[in-house]
Amino acid sequence: MPTYEYECEKCGLKFERMQPISAAPLRQCPQCRGQVRRLISGGAGFIVKGGGREAAAAQGGDCSLQRTGRTCCGRSERCGEPACGKDD
Repeated sequence: MPTYEYECEKCGLKFERMQPISAAPLRQCPQCRGQVRRLISGGAGFIVKGGGREAAAAQGGDCSLQRTGRTCCGRSERCGEPACGKDD
């Protein structure tokens, strides 16, 4: 669900609201009940979290079995693949 930024034309309050794309824009300021307008923002970046081959490769490129007890592909024993997606 995207976050939209609004500004009150009466009191100048800037605030954000998470709304479905299909929702109509807000019309009233939550502080003074004045009219608000939705601002155009630069958008937001995103962060990909989690493990996997890319994360393991960024940590040094060797097999993570010795460090974490799991390989880069999630197994508890060596899988026979090149370490963390690197070609040997």
